[in-house]
Amino acid sequence: MVTISDNGVIKTIIAKPNHSATWRTNLWVVLAISVPSLGAAIGFALLGAWPILPFAGAELLGLAAALYYVNWKLQYRHVVTLEGSAVKIDKGYYAPKKTWHFVRDQVGLSVTPESHPWEGPKLGLHDKGDYVSVGDFLNREEALEFLDALREEFKIRTHSREHQRQL
Repeated sequence: MVTISDNGVIKTIIAKPNHSATWRTNLWVVLAISVPSLGAAIGFALLGAWPILPFAGAELLGLAAALYYVNWKLQYRHVVTLEGSAVKIDKGYYAPKKTWHFVRDQVGLSVTPESHPWEGPKLGLHDKGDYVSVGDFLNREEALEFLDALREEFKIRTHSREHQRQL
């Protein structure tokens, strides 16, 4: 998903993965699956098959852990902030883990065309000394939308196949 906000002074372009369900929705899913699963496990335990309880609990714990991990991975973001002559790129989950600063006049947009029709182009921002790939988790339509947003701000300085790109 690509979000653009512009207040006249600062323009922010945010790219983040598609997020089909919130953490709260995932908790409801775990609860909906827990009720019949634990109900059956308790029923079997009352009939004398008590070893089923730890397995039912482990199954639900594994499901909750998997849903939490997926939800955490979907919090990843690439934030491109343009303010005056400065460009800042932040990457991280809930807060920026890595940040790059560029001078706007020296930044170029690198576009590597897709190798398959379902993929989107690979995008990157670079200057003479540093290269940062952006939006690599986006689907084709979103990558093209991200490309259009970046194209409004930066010149395309590299447009080539992956194996030919040299910076």
